[in-house]
Amino acid sequence: MQATRTKRSMRSEPAAWVVMLREYVLLTVGAFLVAVAFNLFLNAFQIASGGVSGISIIVSHLFGIKPAYTQWVFNFLFIILGFFTLGRQFGVKAIYGTFILPLFVLMTEGWHTITHEPLLAALYGGVGVGVGIGLVFRANASTGGTDLIAQIIHKYMGISLGVAVLAIDGFVVLTAAFVFGPEKALYALITLFVTGRTVDAVQMGLGYAKMAFIISEKRDEIRDAILYEMDRGVTRLSAHGGYTDEERPVLMCVVNQNQLGRLKTIVRQCDPNAFVIVSETHEVLGEGFRRN
Repeated sequence: MQATRTKRSMRSEPAAWVVMLREYVLLTVGAFLVAVAFNLFLNAFQIASGGVSGISIIVSHLFGIKPAYTQWVFNFLFIILGFFTLGRQFGVKAIYGTFILPLFVLMTEGWHTITHEPLLAALYGGVGVGVGIGLVFRANASTGGTDLIAQIIHKYMGISLGVAVLAIDGFVVLTAAFVFGPEKALYALITLFVTGRTVDAVQMGLGYAKMAFIISEKRDEIRDAILYEMDRGVTRLSAHGGYTDEERPVLMCVVNQNQLGRLKTIVRQCDPNAFVIVSETHEVLGEGFRRN
């Protein structure tokens, strides 16, 4: 058992160039997915769901300018504005992401939509954009957009970033309601919601783990069983009873979903009177789980 743990702890971290390559691959794939979802679903049905992509759809309808060109211009202006107002030093990845997404939009603009239902387009467009943006975020990168404007508003007006982003997206959707009609704006709201939920799923992962807090008089037996029978780590937390004020250490353990039953069996065998609290945790990083 000790040899197994030593072997895990001696795993070498990937080289810097491997990490960088992986991030650029994620950024490129994410930008491509966003572009495909944009052209197949959102642009095809004039669903302007906020951000620079939504602005480009409106501009394309009003002036006939290709969305890719509008996105390039706005992203470039936002980066310049952010540089002078926020003093940010934009890295190569940010510039690459700002360039590559409109390029993919331009390359895939001739692709035909695969549905004739606007509701399906709003749903699948939101999922596609959400997956793409989630991959970009996992690469610690950005594809430009109105987030910079939200940061400027936050800095100079004291409005929170969340509210600022909501206000900008809301303004784009409201403009789309006047340009395309209120029904298209309602579809855009659906896309915004689905995109946000999908980004969260990609960021936090779909494989939920379980975190258990165990309060028992036989904590040492339970701890040993978890460590040596399940080969799982366990942490002892200091706690005091609210009524007696006596010290009652709590064991905390994180397991995969398929190990929860085994954990509850071990606790029940060691102490049938143990008090156990089980909750979901979206993402676990470290030994025995995903590394990053």
